[in-house]
Amino acid sequence: MNPFHEHSGDNIMHYHPHSRGHRTFGWALLFTLGFAAVEAVVGLAANSLALVADAGHMLTDSLSLGLAAFAAWLSRRPPSASHSYGLARAEVVAALINSLVMLALVAFIVYEAWQRFSAPREVQGTMVFVVALIGLGVNLAVGWLLMKGEESLNRNAALLHVAGDALGSVAALTAGLVIMLTGWSPIDPLLSVVISLLILVSTLNLLKKSLHVLMEGVPVHIDLNTVGNSMAQLEHVVRVHDLHIWTLASGQVALSAHIDVKDLEHWPQILSSAQILLQKDFGIGHITLQPEIVSIAPVLLHEQRPQHDEHAH
Repeated sequence: MNPFHEHSGDNIMHYHPHSRGHRTFGWALLFTLGFAAVEAVVGLAANSLALVADAGHMLTDSLSLGLAAFAAWLSRRPPSASHSYGLARAEVVAALINSLVMLALVAFIVYEAWQRFSAPREVQGTMVFVVALIGLGVNLAVGWLLMKGEESLNRNAALLHVAGDALGSVAALTAGLVIMLTGWSPIDPLLSVVISLLILVSTLNLLKKSLHVLMEGVPVHIDLNTVGNSMAQLEHVVRVHDLHIWTLASGQVALSAHIDVKDLEHWPQILSSAQILLQKDFGIGHITLQPEIVSIAPVLLHEQRPQHDEHAH
């Protein structure tokens, strides 16, 4: 049997391009990288861990946005003989790398904060406050740029970094203000740890989502049994099995399944009905269905069973 029975029943390769905000990522990268350099210099001069940590965070965000821009560019390339789905999943790989970099950054900040708890250092509160205030404005501007782009796992990963930057700027802003008013310098490493823990929660969530896509898990908003049972209720369908649903990239869900039928006379009708059902009710656009003819005896046997039997891996 031909396993490449997709969409219209022929062997034509279908390309579904979708826009990516690669220019948006480019502008966001420029703003983030530029201010990270400024913040790092001032942070070292002011002896502020919160400011240096925020600068390091923005530097990793620059890497994040650079990867995002590169992945967005790759995702626009059409399918080829070596990559039949194109390179849309590059954005998922970028999101995974970003989350791992964030975990390394959190570990570094916590380590530096511990060192400063044991040996407090004098911090220039006024300088920290002013630069952190400017940094917060830059973060909000970058976040606004990203929000204008199309939603995707890649964009959400970049927004996570920017949100972490904004929280880092708030922490540095607070530290500068407290030091200006009270002179209590331990607030600087303390707030660095607090913001690192907040970033850690979001980063672990992103890491989980990225790994789920790369492991070809069923999209969280789709129930495999519901899809299988719905297909099994279509007219002239005897049974559905070997059902697999996975995510190609953000907004691109794929499905493959074997459908048992008594004969091929009604296959065009079954195929059309299945396509309409899957696209309308579940938002699944990449559909591969393979008909399998069953004999009379198995038909009677299957009719005594639940009509849906799937084997998902």
